[in-house]
Amino acid sequence: MRLGPDTETLVRLTAFIGVFVVLAVLEAVLPRRQRQVPRGRRWPANLGIVVLNSITLRLILPLSAMAAAGLAEARGWGLLSALGLDGWPAVLVAVLVLDLVVYWQHVTFHAVPALWRLHRMHHADLDFDVTTGLRFHPLEIVLSMAIKIAAVLALGASPVAVLVFEVLLNAAAMFNHSNLRLSARVDRWVRVVLVTPDMHRVHHSVDPAETHSNFGFSLSLWDRIWRSYRAWPAAGHRAMTIGLPYLRDPRELHLGRMLLQPFRRVR
Repeated sequence: MRLGPDTETLVRLTAFIGVFVVLAVLEAVLPRRQRQVPRGRRWPANLGIVVLNSITLRLILPLSAMAAAGLAEARGWGLLSALGLDGWPAVLVAVLVLDLVVYWQHVTFHAVPALWRLHRMHHADLDFDVTTGLRFHPLEIVLSMAIKIAAVLALGASPVAVLVFEVLLNAAAMFNHSNLRLSARVDRWVRVVLVTPDMHRVHHSVDPAETHSNFGFSLSLWDRIWRSYRAWPAAGHRAMTIGLPYLRDPRELHLGRMLLQPFRRVR
């Protein structure tokens, strides 16, 4: 199936706006936690970084993940092509493998000090809502895209598979960062397959043992398989502190200071 750039942009933008609006409304109506910082102090920078990241990617990387998939498909590159796997089974395998790549990428960004300096901007948010799932440093976004392109070429994922993966990953990131209250029963059943807000919120705790757990973005099984799963924060979801033990000055929520965080020495 051929997907033009206009189709890709329309699908991704429509999905992004739709999921964002629905979650923003739901978390306002059914909040899990009381807000610690007003939206007006956090959202301008958190949403501004999305625009900046989009511009940065277009300026720095000549190839997108979709373009890489089109190239691999045209040249017959990748493991899936070598195995003769195509159609929707190939799409399913590609989506699963790419999600696993994102899991290990996330683990690596926590484990390597130089990469953690980039990634900690995501964790420095003083509250936890749908915009936190969009808050990543531009350099991390560029590195993440480079890893994704390499994975797409090695796997030989099709453009359809990459589009499905990108839409699901983006939607999952907003969902599991949302301040949405799910009943304990619903959360228990959903997290059998997907990462829920309560599951991922643990990852944004100031407690280092909790910060370095629950790395999955879409599927919860990776954390269970590699024993990085933590079911509940020690302080409970309502009492837990979001963020890092450092970078807690409210001025750090401004876009300029966010961009400089990886290059500043902090205690």
